[in-house]
Amino acid sequence: MTRQLALPLAYSVGHGVADFFVSDANRDAFRHLAQWRRWPAPVTLLLGPRESGKSHLARIFEARSSGVVVDEAGPGVDEERLFHMWNAATPGQPLLIVARAEPRDWPVALPDLASRLEATPRVAINLPDDALLAALMRKRFRDLGLEVAPEVVRFTLARIERSFAGVARAVEALDAAALAGGRAVTVPLARSVLMDAAQLDWLAEDAGQR
Repeated sequence: MTRQLALPLAYSVGHGVADFFVSDANRDAFRHLAQWRRWPAPVTLLLGPRESGKSHLARIFEARSSGVVVDEAGPGVDEERLFHMWNAATPGQPLLIVARAEPRDWPVALPDLASRLEATPRVAINLPDDALLAALMRKRFRDLGLEVAPEVVRFTLARIERSFAGVARAVEALDAAALAGGRAVTVPLARSVLMDAAQLDWLAEDAGQR
């Protein structure tokens, strides 16, 4: 049953292919991971900013390919383990390494791993377009058991930081406000939350002028 009012209930997050919205920002990455059998090497590096859907896409890849995923690779990663996983990857069990930044920016201390990662094919999820931001916001609300009107999505997107992380923070703030007040997520609720710029420093810079 659709949650009309915000209630403190647990909901499952959709991680299937039907829950992943393909747009210009992630189309190349989506296609590359769908064609793992054609990879020139059995390893790929998937790059993208926080909250961009990297883990979601990695789960789709893992389910389809029976491959291995190293999520959130970066500073502090077990380099010896990652080195051995890279060497063990095969066309029948490919390896996907998911990270926010290029390995040279971690940085990688193990020379043999650094050289392998430098030669690893990579794909990226780029900055989001309007269609992807809107789809992501709707999905995040659905994951919380909420179906919100299109005008709520449009109103909110016009007044927040236009990034993956901005959408995540906005949905979290609106859901918390709805829970606290026992209200549905509506434009009036969004207005009251998003205009509180003193507490929400992630608003768009010009939000106060809209």
